[in-house]
Amino acid sequence: MNASWDIFCCVVDNYGDIGVTWRLARQLVAEQGLAVRLWVDDLGAFVRICPQADPTAAQQWQQGVQVCQWPADWQPTPVADVVIGAFGCQVPPAYVQSMLERPTPVLWLNLEYLSAESWVEGCHGLPSPQANGLRKVFFFPGFTTKTGGLLREASLLARRQAFEQDPSARQAFLSGLGVQPEANARLISLFAYENPGLASWLDALATDSRPNHLLVPEGRILGDVQAWLGESDLAPGSIARRGALTVQILPFVSQDEYDQLLWCCDFNAVRGEDSFVRAQWAGRPLLWHIYVQEEYAHWEKLEAFLDHYTQGLSAEASAALVELWRAWNMDRDVGRAWQQVLVHGSELDAHARRWCAAQAAQPDLATTLVQFYRNWL
Repeated sequence: MNASWDIFCCVVDNYGDIGVTWRLARQLVAEQGLAVRLWVDDLGAFVRICPQADPTAAQQWQQGVQVCQWPADWQPTPVADVVIGAFGCQVPPAYVQSMLERPTPVLWLNLEYLSAESWVEGCHGLPSPQANGLRKVFFFPGFTTKTGGLLREASLLARRQAFEQDPSARQAFLSGLGVQPEANARLISLFAYENPGLASWLDALATDSRPNHLLVPEGRILGDVQAWLGESDLAPGSIARRGALTVQILPFVSQDEYDQLLWCCDFNAVRGEDSFVRAQWAGRPLLWHIYVQEEYAHWEKLEAFLDHYTQGLSAEASAALVELWRAWNMDRDVGRAWQQVLVHGSELDAHARRWCAAQAAQPDLATTLVQFYRNWL
């Protein structure tokens, strides 16, 4: 099957949208042998996760993907066999008109946001007839076999295992970032939105009996880190120490390097969707900062995932983890919740590995997308 695919990405929340679509496009090319165009309305955001890209090029090839600037003034272009509008973005009206005029039908998919809510299973794969006669199909990533699964390259877990079994690779990676943790230091990554609860967590880390080394890639949480430290000029390479806590600011890295960062850490705080999924593949305990939605709809998403994720944990470990996630997302005392989580560290470590293995036993998102197209033909 030598089908052509167009993926449209409107960058809304910094790097989440482009992060998911770029990973998907790369995997469809590398593993499925497809011709993929990725239409992006913000090349600046794309360059942040693909540093070798050209922010001024209207069209360019990156890792086998044709990356195109999504122009405000759309010009006629051939329509692909499969068209994906990521996260509800509106495909250009002129392109939709070309879909109508195409002699052979097009599979039009709306790739939805990730959710563990129960209703997703019932909506996954449902068609939505459009007023113009076309049909758009809802495609939901998810955590069960009745959804589209999660993005996962075929070699991902093998690469992680090889990395973990080679201490020199870990040391070389961290050294390349200028990271030199103390012996026995707990290594933590922090990628999050602005969060007033951060201060109480940093207080707990600073007063811990064990050294903590916090790695903070450039991002929106940096202002809260600066406020807690009482410094205003933090930049990549900056290192500050307060008690048992070392805070180090990292540069924004490529997606593959971010995976390695997650593999290096004992605990990963992540946000949104892309880093959330990658932290699960890291097989380490994690803390998710969910994107805030109107009328607190994100709380239902948070609770739905926790219902899935905590299955198999002891009642005590489950309660501690749930309280930490709620505290982080609902402005509670994160520091106190963190101390309770540490009591169950070994159990949560083992559980993160089991969860990763269980999710990896299911088909990945790129594979389910391709299979859906084959069944549709």
